[in-house]
Amino acid sequence: MTHSAHCRCISRTRTVRAASRGGTSVSVQAPSAVVLIRPHRFRPNPETAVDNAFQSLDPGRSDEEIALAAYDEVTAVAAALETAGVGVHLFEDPDGSRPDSVFPNNWFSTHPDGRVATYPMFTPNRRAERRWDVIEFLEHEYVVSEVVDYSRLERDGIFLEGTGAMVLDHVNRVAYVARSHRADPVAFERFCADFAYEPMLFDAVDEHGVPIYHTNVMMAVATDFALVGLDLITPAERREEVATRLADSGREVVVLSAGQVHEFAGNAIELRGSRGRILAMSRRAESSFTTAQREVIERSCRILAVDVETIELAGGSVRCMIAGVHLDRRPRSLRRMDEDSPRGW
Repeated sequence: MTHSAHCRCISRTRTVRAASRGGTSVSVQAPSAVVLIRPHRFRPNPETAVDNAFQSLDPGRSDEEIALAAYDEVTAVAAALETAGVGVHLFEDPDGSRPDSVFPNNWFSTHPDGRVATYPMFTPNRRAERRWDVIEFLEHEYVVSEVVDYSRLERDGIFLEGTGAMVLDHVNRVAYVARSHRADPVAFERFCADFAYEPMLFDAVDEHGVPIYHTNVMMAVATDFALVGLDLITPAERREEVATRLADSGREVVVLSAGQVHEFAGNAIELRGSRGRILAMSRRAESSFTTAQREVIERSCRILAVDVETIELAGGSVRCMIAGVHLDRRPRSLRRMDEDSPRGW
Protein backbone atom coordinates (compact mmCIF):
# COMPACT_ATOMS: atom_id res chain seq x y z
CA MET A 1 0.00 0.00 0.00
CA THR A 2 1.42 3.38 -0.98
CA HIS A 3 0.06 6.90 -1.01
CA SER A 4 0.46 9.66 -3.56
CA ALA A 5 0.77 12.60 -1.15
CA HIS A 6 3.48 15.18 -1.70
CA CYS A 7 6.95 14.23 -0.43
CA ARG A 8 8.53 16.92 1.70
CA CYS A 9 12.24 16.55 1.11
CA ILE A 10 15.36 18.63 1.66
CA SER A 11 18.50 18.11 -0.37
CA ARG A 12 21.80 19.82 -1.06
CA THR A 13 24.85 19.06 -3.15
CA ARG A 14 26.71 16.09 -1.69
CA THR A 15 29.80 17.26 0.18
CA VAL A 16 31.10 13.88 1.39
CA ARG A 17 30.45 10.95 -0.88
CA ALA A 18 30.33 7.52 0.72
CA ALA A 19 29.16 5.48 -2.22
CA SER A 20 27.87 5.87 -5.74
CA ARG A 21 24.17 5.94 -6.55
CA GLY A 22 22.50 2.66 -7.27
CA GLY A 23 23.28 0.87 -4.04
CA THR A 24 26.04 -1.42 -5.34
CA SER A 25 29.07 0.25 -3.76
CA VAL A 26 30.41 -0.49 -0.31
CA SER A 27 29.17 1.95 2.33
CA VAL A 28 30.49 2.44 5.84
CA GLN A 29 26.91 3.29 6.77
CA ALA A 30 25.44 -0.05 5.72
CA PRO A 31 26.84 -3.15 7.46
CA SER A 32 26.75 -6.53 5.72
CA ALA A 33 26.20 -8.57 8.89
CA VAL A 34 23.94 -8.28 11.92
CA VAL A 35 23.22 -9.77 15.33
CA LEU A 36 19.68 -10.85 16.19
CA ILE A 37 18.35 -12.25 19.46
CA ARG A 38 15.46 -14.74 19.25
CA PRO A 39 13.48 -14.61 22.51
CA HIS A 40 11.57 -17.64 23.75
CA ARG A 41 9.61 -15.69 26.39
CA PHE A 42 8.94 -12.33 24.74
CA ARG A 43 6.32 -9.99 26.19
CA PRO A 44 5.81 -6.21 26.26
CA ASN A 45 7.88 -4.96 29.19
CA PRO A 46 5.71 -3.25 31.84
CA GLU A 47 8.75 -1.51 33.31
CA THR A 48 9.51 0.35 30.07
CA ALA A 49 5.93 1.46 29.47
CA VAL A 50 6.47 4.44 31.80
CA ASP A 51 8.24 6.42 29.05
CA ASN A 52 7.62 4.42 25.85
CA ALA A 53 4.46 5.77 24.23
CA PHE A 54 4.89 3.31 21.34
CA GLN A 55 4.07 0.28 23.50
CA SER A 56 0.66 -1.40 23.36
CA LEU A 57 -1.14 -4.49 24.65
CA ASP A 58 -2.93 -7.34 22.90
CA PRO A 59 -5.55 -8.70 25.32
CA GLY A 60 -6.87 -11.02 22.61
CA ARG A 61 -3.83 -13.29 22.85
CA SER A 62 -2.34 -15.22 25.75
CA ASP A 63 1.25 -14.71 26.94
CA GLU A 64 2.18 -18.03 25.33
CA GLU A 65 0.66 -17.05 21.98
CA ILE A 66 2.47 -13.71 22.02
CA ALA A 67 5.80 -15.33 22.87
CA LEU A 68 5.43 -17.92 20.11
CA ALA A 69 4.45 -15.28 17.55
CA ALA A 70 7.48 -13.13 18.46
CA TYR A 71 9.76 -16.16 18.13
CA ASP A 72 8.38 -16.80 14.66
CA GLU A 73 8.74 -13.14 13.66
CA VAL A 74 12.44 -13.09 14.55
CA THR A 75 12.87 -16.32 12.58
CA ALA A 76 11.20 -14.66 9.58
CA VAL A 77 13.39 -11.54 9.86
CA ALA A 78 16.54 -13.68 9.98
CA ALA A 79 15.41 -15.67 6.94
CA ALA A 80 14.55 -12.55 4.93
CA LEU A 81 17.92 -10.95 5.68
CA GLU A 82 19.81 -14.13 4.80
CA THR A 83 17.89 -14.44 1.54
CA ALA A 84 18.96 -10.87 0.74
CA GLY A 85 22.60 -11.84 1.34
CA VAL A 86 23.07 -10.24 4.76
CA GLY A 87 25.09 -12.25 7.27
CA VAL A 88 22.96 -13.09 10.32
CA HIS A 89 24.30 -14.14 13.73
CA LEU A 90 21.24 -15.45 15.56
CA PHE A 91 21.39 -15.97 19.32
CA GLU A 92 18.71 -17.71 21.37
CA ASP A 93 17.30 -16.31 24.61
CA PRO A 94 15.19 -18.74 26.66
CA ASP A 95 15.36 -16.49 29.76
CA GLY A 96 11.94 -15.20 30.77
CA SER A 97 13.40 -12.41 32.90
CA ARG A 98 14.51 -10.44 29.81
CA PRO A 99 11.30 -9.45 28.00
CA ASP A 100 13.07 -6.91 25.73
CA SER A 101 16.08 -9.03 24.77
CA VAL A 102 14.87 -8.94 21.14
CA PHE A 103 16.32 -5.39 20.97
CA PRO A 104 20.14 -5.90 21.26
CA ASN A 105 21.07 -2.63 19.56
CA ASN A 106 20.28 -0.87 22.85
CA TRP A 107 23.08 -2.50 24.81
CA PHE A 108 25.96 -2.75 22.34
CA SER A 109 27.27 -1.22 19.14
CA THR A 110 30.18 -2.00 16.82
CA HIS A 111 32.36 0.44 14.92
CA PRO A 112 34.53 0.40 11.78
CA ASP A 113 37.67 1.17 13.80
CA GLY A 114 37.36 -2.21 15.55
CA ARG A 115 35.81 -1.03 18.79
CA VAL A 116 32.70 -2.36 20.49
CA ALA A 117 30.75 -0.29 23.03
CA THR A 118 28.37 -1.54 25.72
CA TYR A 119 25.85 0.81 27.28
CA PRO A 120 24.05 1.75 30.50
CA MET A 121 20.36 0.83 30.41
CA PHE A 122 17.60 2.94 31.97
CA THR A 123 15.23 0.15 33.05
CA PRO A 124 16.66 -2.24 35.68
CA ASN A 125 15.20 -5.41 34.16
CA ARG A 126 16.89 -4.62 30.83
CA ARG A 127 20.42 -4.61 32.26
CA ALA A 128 20.58 -8.41 32.21
CA GLU A 129 20.30 -8.27 28.40
CA ARG A 130 24.04 -7.58 28.17
CA ARG A 131 25.51 -10.91 27.14
CA TRP A 132 29.24 -11.42 27.16
CA ASP A 133 28.88 -14.56 25.05
CA VAL A 134 27.77 -12.25 22.23
CA ILE A 135 30.81 -10.01 22.74
CA GLU A 136 33.12 -13.03 22.87
CA PHE A 137 31.60 -14.33 19.64
CA LEU A 138 32.30 -10.99 17.95
CA GLU A 139 35.90 -11.10 19.21
CA HIS A 140 36.28 -14.58 17.75
CA GLU A 141 34.75 -13.82 14.36
CA TYR A 142 35.78 -10.19 13.82
CA VAL A 143 38.70 -7.86 14.45
CA VAL A 144 37.87 -6.25 17.79
CA SER A 145 40.53 -3.90 19.10
CA GLU A 146 38.77 -2.76 22.28
CA VAL A 147 35.52 -3.10 24.22
CA VAL A 148 34.49 0.24 25.71
CA ASP A 149 32.13 -0.40 28.62
CA TYR A 150 29.87 2.46 29.68
CA SER A 151 27.54 0.24 31.71
CA ARG A 152 29.02 1.36 35.04
CA LEU A 153 27.35 4.74 34.54
CA GLU A 154 24.15 3.02 35.65
CA ARG A 155 25.38 3.34 39.25
CA ASP A 156 25.21 7.12 38.89
CA GLY A 157 21.81 7.14 37.21
CA ILE A 158 23.30 8.00 33.81
CA PHE A 159 21.97 6.14 30.78
CA LEU A 160 22.62 5.90 27.04
CA GLU A 161 20.83 3.08 25.27
CA GLY A 162 23.11 2.46 22.31
CA THR A 163 21.86 2.95 18.78
CA GLY A 164 18.34 3.20 20.08
CA ALA A 165 19.24 6.45 21.84
CA MET A 166 21.74 7.49 19.13
CA VAL A 167 21.40 7.53 15.35
CA LEU A 168 24.92 7.51 13.94
CA ASP A 169 26.16 8.93 10.67
CA HIS A 170 29.27 6.77 10.33
CA VAL A 171 30.40 8.56 7.17
CA ASN A 172 30.37 12.16 8.40
CA ARG A 173 30.90 11.22 12.08
CA VAL A 174 27.73 12.86 13.42
CA ALA A 175 25.64 11.43 16.27
CA TYR A 176 21.99 12.51 16.49
CA VAL A 177 20.21 12.18 19.84
CA ALA A 178 16.78 13.12 21.14
CA ARG A 179 17.14 13.90 24.83
CA SER A 180 15.23 11.45 27.10
CA HIS A 181 15.55 9.32 30.23
CA ARG A 182 17.47 6.89 28.05
CA ALA A 183 19.88 9.42 26.52
CA ASP A 184 21.74 11.40 29.13
CA PRO A 185 23.78 14.33 27.73
CA VAL A 186 26.75 13.45 29.98
CA ALA A 187 27.03 9.91 28.62
CA PHE A 188 26.35 11.15 25.11
CA GLU A 189 29.15 13.73 25.24
CA ARG A 190 31.51 11.09 26.62
CA PHE A 191 30.67 8.69 23.79
CA CYS A 192 31.18 11.41 21.17
CA ALA A 193 34.54 12.37 22.66
CA ASP A 194 35.70 8.74 22.83
CA PHE A 195 34.52 7.76 19.35
CA ALA A 196 35.09 11.09 17.58
CA TYR A 197 31.50 11.94 16.64
CA GLU A 198 30.06 15.44 16.37
CA PRO A 199 27.15 15.59 18.85
CA MET A 200 23.75 16.79 17.63
CA LEU A 201 21.53 16.81 20.73
CA PHE A 202 17.94 18.00 20.48
CA ASP A 203 14.52 17.70 22.10
CA ALA A 204 11.71 15.85 20.33
CA VAL A 205 8.12 15.30 21.43
CA ASP A 206 5.06 13.67 19.89
CA GLU A 207 1.76 15.42 19.18
CA HIS A 208 0.79 15.00 22.85
CA GLY A 209 3.99 16.61 24.14
CA VAL A 210 5.48 13.26 25.24
CA PRO A 211 9.26 13.04 24.70
CA ILE A 212 10.40 10.56 22.06
CA TYR A 213 11.98 7.75 24.09
CA HIS A 214 14.51 6.61 21.46
CA THR A 215 15.89 8.61 18.56
CA ASN A 216 15.79 5.61 16.24
CA VAL A 217 11.98 5.53 16.19
CA MET A 218 11.94 8.96 14.53
CA MET A 219 15.13 8.95 12.46
CA ALA A 220 17.17 6.71 10.18
CA VAL A 221 20.35 7.75 8.36
CA ALA A 222 21.24 5.81 5.21
CA THR A 223 24.03 6.35 2.69
CA ASP A 224 22.15 8.69 0.34
CA PHE A 225 19.11 9.79 2.35
CA ALA A 226 17.77 10.28 5.85
CA LEU A 227 14.28 9.67 7.22
CA VAL A 228 13.36 12.01 10.07
CA GLY A 229 10.28 13.17 11.95
CA LEU A 230 11.52 16.70 11.61
CA ASP A 231 8.42 18.44 12.98
CA LEU A 232 8.78 16.58 16.29
CA ILE A 233 12.01 18.48 17.04
CA THR A 234 11.73 21.58 19.22
CA PRO A 235 12.29 24.48 19.17
CA ALA A 236 12.03 25.50 15.51
CA GLU A 237 15.58 26.88 15.48
CA ARG A 238 17.03 23.53 16.55
CA ARG A 239 14.81 21.75 14.04
CA GLU A 240 16.34 23.85 11.26
CA GLU A 241 19.86 23.13 12.53
CA VAL A 242 19.26 19.38 12.44
CA ALA A 243 17.74 19.59 8.95
CA THR A 244 20.67 21.67 7.73
CA ARG A 245 23.24 19.28 9.20
CA LEU A 246 21.59 16.31 7.51
CA ALA A 247 21.31 18.14 4.17
CA ASP A 248 24.90 19.38 4.38
CA SER A 249 26.04 15.75 4.55
CA GLY A 250 24.75 15.41 0.99
CA ARG A 251 21.75 13.26 1.88
CA GLU A 252 18.22 13.84 0.71
CA VAL A 253 16.09 14.41 3.82
CA VAL A 254 12.70 12.70 3.75
CA VAL A 255 10.44 14.32 6.33
CA LEU A 256 8.15 11.93 8.20
CA SER A 257 4.87 13.01 9.76
CA ALA A 258 4.05 12.28 13.40
CA GLY A 259 1.62 9.65 12.17
CA GLN A 260 4.32 7.93 10.10
CA VAL A 261 6.68 7.95 13.08
CA HIS A 262 4.01 6.14 15.12
CA GLU A 263 3.82 3.58 12.31
CA PHE A 264 7.58 3.01 12.82
CA ALA A 265 8.54 4.56 9.47
CA GLY A 266 11.67 6.00 11.09
CA ASN A 267 12.67 2.67 12.61
CA ALA A 268 14.58 1.36 9.60
CA ILE A 269 18.19 0.38 8.95
CA GLU A 270 20.25 0.29 5.77
CA LEU A 271 22.19 -2.94 5.26
CA ARG A 272 24.38 -4.32 2.49
CA GLY A 273 23.20 -7.52 0.85
CA SER A 274 24.64 -9.63 -1.93
CA ARG A 275 22.90 -7.53 -4.60
CA GLY A 276 23.35 -4.07 -3.12
CA ARG A 277 21.93 -2.05 -0.29
CA ILE A 278 18.57 -2.73 1.33
CA LEU A 279 16.47 -0.76 3.81
CA ALA A 280 15.03 -3.15 6.39
CA MET A 281 11.77 -2.16 8.07
CA SER A 282 8.41 -3.58 9.12
CA ARG A 283 5.43 -3.99 6.81
CA ARG A 284 3.57 -1.53 9.01
CA ALA A 285 6.29 1.04 8.36
CA GLU A 286 6.42 0.34 4.64
CA SER A 287 2.67 0.82 4.25
CA SER A 288 2.90 4.34 5.69
CA PHE A 289 5.27 5.73 3.03
CA THR A 290 3.98 7.93 0.25
CA THR A 291 4.83 7.13 -3.35
CA ALA A 292 7.23 10.08 -3.50
CA GLN A 293 9.01 9.01 -0.31
CA ARG A 294 9.36 5.49 -1.60
CA GLU A 295 10.90 6.81 -4.83
CA VAL A 296 13.61 8.62 -2.86
CA ILE A 297 14.46 5.45 -0.93
CA GLU A 298 14.43 3.17 -3.96
CA ARG A 299 16.83 5.36 -5.91
CA SER A 300 19.65 3.95 -3.78
CA CYS A 301 18.39 0.81 -2.07
CA ARG A 302 15.66 -1.81 -2.07
CA ILE A 303 13.02 -1.90 0.66
CA LEU A 304 12.88 -5.16 2.61
CA ALA A 305 9.72 -5.25 4.73
CA VAL A 306 8.86 -7.97 7.25
CA ASP A 307 5.82 -8.41 9.47
CA VAL A 308 6.74 -7.93 13.14
CA GLU A 309 3.41 -6.79 14.55
CA THR A 310 3.85 -8.80 17.75
CA ILE A 311 7.30 -7.41 18.51
CA GLU A 312 5.99 -3.91 17.81
CA LEU A 313 3.76 -4.33 20.88
CA ALA A 314 6.95 -3.68 22.88
CA GLY A 315 7.37 -0.25 21.30
CA GLY A 316 10.16 -1.07 18.85
CA SER A 317 10.34 -2.42 15.32
CA VAL A 318 12.82 -3.89 12.85
CA ARG A 319 15.65 -1.40 13.38
CA CYS A 320 15.49 -1.98 17.15
CA MET A 321 15.85 -5.71 16.53
CA ILE A 322 19.06 -5.36 14.53
CA ALA A 323 22.53 -4.73 15.87
CA GLY A 324 24.69 -3.99 12.85
CA VAL A 325 28.21 -5.44 12.66
CA HIS A 326 30.57 -2.69 11.42
CA LEU A 327 33.69 -4.81 11.96
CA ASP A 328 36.19 -6.53 9.67
CA ARG A 329 36.20 -10.32 9.60
CA ARG A 330 39.16 -12.06 11.18
CA PRO A 331 41.16 -14.37 8.89
CA ARG A 332 39.78 -17.89 8.97
CA SER A 333 43.17 -19.25 10.06
CA LEU A 334 43.10 -17.18 13.25
CA ARG A 335 39.56 -18.27 14.02
CA ARG A 336 40.64 -21.91 13.68
CA MET A 337 43.56 -21.29 16.06
CA ASP A 338 41.14 -19.92 18.65
CA GLU A 339 38.91 -22.98 18.29
CA ASP A 340 41.90 -25.29 18.81
CA SER A 341 43.11 -23.46 21.91
CA PRO A 342 42.08 -24.68 25.39
CA ARG A 343 40.32 -21.38 26.16
CA GLY A 344 38.23 -21.39 23.00
CA TRP A 345 36.09 -18.30 22.64
